[in-house]
Amino acid sequence: MSDHKVYEYDGCGTCRKARKYLEARQIACRLVPIREKPPTRPELKRMLAIYDGNVKKLFNTSGRDYRAEGLGEKLAGMTTEQAIDLLATNGNLVKRPFLLTKSGGAVGFSEASWDTLLARD
Repeated sequence: MSDHKVYEYDGCGTCRKARKYLEARQIACRLVPIREKPPTRPELKRMLAIYDGNVKKLFNTSGRDYRAEGLGEKLAGMTTEQAIDLLATNGNLVKRPFLLTKSGGAVGFSEASWDTLLARD
């Protein structure tokens, strides 16, 4: 079983690009459908620590659900726990792809940052 886990959405172009990147490098990972099974609270808290507590980095700020719920305005008034609860219950709100490795993680896809992150494991 791989130490890498990627939460993704098939309809997401960035996720497809990340999957092609992993396949081209023959990097084994568990792919998890983010809409059906969002990251867990512990996984979200781990990613939050990687992003120095900046909870907004974990949100898909260009997504329909984010805009529909008016989170651009509401997020600043939320506690970290409230934000984590929202993310853990609605995978559409989570920035994707959401990569977890043994030593770290990343949200979104950047070939250079994934190269660095995956080289450590």
